[in-house]
Amino acid sequence: MKKLKSYLKQQQTPNPNMERKWIFPLTIASIFSLFILFLTTLTSPDGIPFFPLYRSSTVSSAIFVESKLHPLPPSTLPPPPRFAYLISGSIGDGEMLKRTLQALYHPLNSYVVHLDLESPPKERADLHEYVINHPVFVKVGNVFMITKANLVTYRGPTMVANTLHAAAILLRKGGEWDWFINLSATDYPLVTQDDLLHTFSYLPRDLNFIDHTSNIGWKEFQRAKPIIIDPGLYMTKKADVFWITQRRSVPTAFKLFTGENFDVYFSVCLICVA
Repeated sequence: MKKLKSYLKQQQTPNPNMERKWIFPLTIASIFSLFILFLTTLTSPDGIPFFPLYRSSTVSSAIFVESKLHPLPPSTLPPPPRFAYLISGSIGDGEMLKRTLQALYHPLNSYVVHLDLESPPKERADLHEYVINHPVFVKVGNVFMITKANLVTYRGPTMVANTLHAAAILLRKGGEWDWFINLSATDYPLVTQDDLLHTFSYLPRDLNFIDHTSNIGWKEFQRAKPIIIDPGLYMTKKADVFWITQRRSVPTAFKLFTGENFDVYFSVCLICVA
């Protein structure tokens, strides 16, 4: 009987150790519940909850738009053309030639620069150093210089010979160009090369801008029969061409044709201003 009374007395007396065991887990659970409740109240600047209790179909469709994206079709634009430029200058044109080259430069094109024999050797050497040391020109490898300078006379056959010399260099270096453009150091483009290439990409590659005809008309007397002397062919100093009094007859073994290089200039190089 005494044992029963003592047992009941122990059960009625609270045990402080047992109470402490339940306080700590209950506190942790309460703090965690409050933290979860706090997270559900956080929203983004757009008003979308960071941790939504349920997913809305409208919100999901607004966030994930991959299903609405469609792959773009392959580009149908024609490939851009390639231009070949000859940029020529004379004495004192070295800096202007660099300026024109920089303004016309594009990695797809090819370039030949030339300072004629009238320019001093130092000016030609400075241009040569500029071409071979420019990091972009060296990396792409599409800018060349006629190091053996020619004496070029305006309106004379030496000008034609210099143009053919430049075209031969460009053909030997690859020749993957569609149109040849002859410019001087005083020209400067009014549009970018990207715009020019885009415009000409829609033209057929065999389109020729030279006005080529055998109907020479008045040019037979004014240009075919006169004899013109170009001092650049035999002199080391530049001088203007001159006409002699004698005239020659029109050849009969072949037919004469004429062309205007200014058609090339105005059709292709209207982008330039002197």
